[in-house]
Amino acid sequence: MKKITNIGVFTSGGDAPGMNAAIRAVVRTAIYENIQVTGIYRGYQGMIEADFVDMNRRSVSSIIQKGGTVLKSARCLEFKTKEGRQQAYDNIKAHGIDALVAIGGDGTFTGADLFSKEFDIPVMCIPGTIDNDLYGSDYTLGYDTANNTVIEAIDKIRDTASSHSRVFFVEVMGRDSGCIALNAGVGGGAEAILMPEVDTGITELFGELELAESRNKSSMIVIIAEGDQNGGAYNVAKIVKDKFDHLDIKVSILGHLQRGGSPSSFDRVLATRMGFKAVKELMNGNSRATVGLRGTAIVTTPLEEALSKKEFKLDEELLAIANIMNK
Repeated sequence: MKKITNIGVFTSGGDAPGMNAAIRAVVRTAIYENIQVTGIYRGYQGMIEADFVDMNRRSVSSIIQKGGTVLKSARCLEFKTKEGRQQAYDNIKAHGIDALVAIGGDGTFTGADLFSKEFDIPVMCIPGTIDNDLYGSDYTLGYDTANNTVIEAIDKIRDTASSHSRVFFVEVMGRDSGCIALNAGVGGGAEAILMPEVDTGITELFGELELAESRNKSSMIVIIAEGDQNGGAYNVAKIVKDKFDHLDIKVSILGHLQRGGSPSSFDRVLATRMGFKAVKELMNGNSRATVGLRGTAIVTTPLEEALSKKEFKLDEELLAIANIMNK
C-alpha cells in the first residue's frame, strides 16, 4: 500500500452548514498523522485552474462555527470532459497531491468516482447537502441546521398568520426529497405537508383545509417541498384560492435562507467525525467510498453503491405521526 503524503480537500456543489467543520477535521487529523494538506478552492474548477493553498492548523482556526465553505464552491462543466479531468490530474500531480477528500452531494460524488477510476487516485467522500438525499448516511451535513432554520421561520410566519387569520403556503427546499418538509412540518405544527415521495393530491389537501376550517381554525400553515408533484407553492396556492376564495392566502418561499447560517451542534460533531473518518480510511487503504452515519456509527459505503441506490429516507412512523397531528 502506497503511503499517502498529501491530501487535497475540496467542497463542491451547493454549500451546506458543517462543510467548514469537515474541512477543519480533515486538516487537523491529517496534520496529526504527519500528512500534508492542500486546500483546493472552488472544487473541480479550482482543480483545473490549479487554485491551491497549503493548509496548516491555523488555516482552519475559528471556522467550525461558520456556515458556507471557506474553500468556496463552484459547478464545473469542464470537469465533465476527459480533457478537463486530465488537466485537473496534471495539476494535482504537479502539486504532490496523492489522495482526495471531496465534500458535497451527488454530483460531487459522481465526479470523484470517475476521476479516481481514470487516474487511480485514492478518494473519500463526505456527504454535504441539506436535502439529506444521499445513500450511505442517515444524515448528511447541513440537514439538521436547515431543519432548525426552517422551524424558526415557520414559528415567525405562524405569528403573522395568527394575527391576520391567514393561510400561509411555505415552500422549502427538496427537489427530490421531502425530508426537510416532513420534519419541519411536524416540528412546526403544519396543517398539511406536501412532499415528492408521497402522492398527496390537491383533493386531499382540500380535505385537510376543510377539516381545519370546520374546527374554526382561523390560520393555517401548509409546507410544500419544492419538488412536490403538485407544483411549487405559488401554483398550489392559486389552485386553493380558486376553491376557497374566502381565505386570505399568502406564499413564502424560504429559498437559499435554508443553506446558510452557523451549523448546529449536531452538524458540527457529525462533520468532525466524518472528516476524521475520511482521513483514517485513506490511511488504511480504503478508496472510492463515502463516509456516513448509520445509527450511531460512522461507516463507509462504496461510491458505486452510494451512487446507484436511492434510499427512502422519510421515517414511516413520522409520516403516520404527521397524519394524526394534522387531523
